[in-house]
Amino acid sequence: MKPKIKYILQYIPWLLLLLGVDAFATLLLWIADVQAFYSMITTILLATILLFSAACGVLVRRDQKGEQAFLNFLCNPEEHQEELLLKNLCPAQKESIRQLGRTLRDKQNAYDGLQMQIDDYEEYVEAWTHETKTPLSLLTLLLDNHRDELSTALSCKLDYIRNRMQESIDQMLFYARLKSTRKDYLFEPVHILPCIEEVLEDYKPLLEEKQFQIQFYMSDDMVYTDQRGLRFLLRQIISNSIKYCGNEPELNFTSLKGEDCYICSVWDNGIGVRGCDLPFLFEKGFTGDSGKERKKATGMGLYLAKEMAKELNITLHANSEWQKGFEMQICFPVIDSTADSNLSLPSQPGNANLS
Repeated sequence: MKPKIKYILQYIPWLLLLLGVDAFATLLLWIADVQAFYSMITTILLATILLFSAACGVLVRRDQKGEQAFLNFLCNPEEHQEELLLKNLCPAQKESIRQLGRTLRDKQNAYDGLQMQIDDYEEYVEAWTHETKTPLSLLTLLLDNHRDELSTALSCKLDYIRNRMQESIDQMLFYARLKSTRKDYLFEPVHILPCIEEVLEDYKPLLEEKQFQIQFYMSDDMVYTDQRGLRFLLRQIISNSIKYCGNEPELNFTSLKGEDCYICSVWDNGIGVRGCDLPFLFEKGFTGDSGKERKKATGMGLYLAKEMAKELNITLHANSEWQKGFEMQICFPVIDSTADSNLSLPSQPGNANLS
């Protein structure tokens, strides 16, 4: 009933005018012949009620039909829908609707053209990324099979080049996927410790070169997420720890399990980030003022990590003290409500010495 009232309210002035005319005619009848007035009053009231009911019904039906035609026209501004809408409008409104239809069709054609360009760009980026992985795989194969034949300095340089190429390719591929309308995430239970170890294995030559001490203060818990996306996120964090490490570098992994979240923390004792830079750390292109190394950065790594975290319903929190280290907390939502909610840490750390 309420939706119909909104249509009737806009015609209140005209309905009141009609009621006034009807009342005036009744008044004239009463003045002309009182006897006739009393004998016809019932008929007059019934006729008035029927007249107003019919008028309101016609107006409501007309406006509902016009509103539906307008909504169909907005969803699909083709000429056929425009003609259906014009049948429900007065001549004064038709020219405005025709102009609106031409504008909407022009915008739709422009949008379709841009969408085709975006689809072509996504396909090109993915094709380029996969093509580039071929020489990268050959470089990896060369290093694995002929590392003994290469000098230590050359081997370290090639490892550095390989990892930088891999990071750049991964960033480009995941950036394209994040902006794509097509998502191919596979959410499943994932053991987080093997996932971290696989990422560390990718960076093993660089970690060994810089003599990182890696420690695990965590058990092999499971989280519900997309494994490929989680690996990408971890690679961005670990890569930053390697780039901005200090003397006697350390990399520690800890975990806390609560009622509503599971927190995996990655801490390093590198140069850290200035306090004034922390609020802007995840912004696109932000590099900050934390040393010469960051001036060479693109500011895309942590931005993409944050965007990927949003896609996976993961929360990232960064903590740092200048020249005293950097910590990234990765917070996963707990899916299984029956899981143990006690906060605990292993009493003794598990150590991995890569010196």
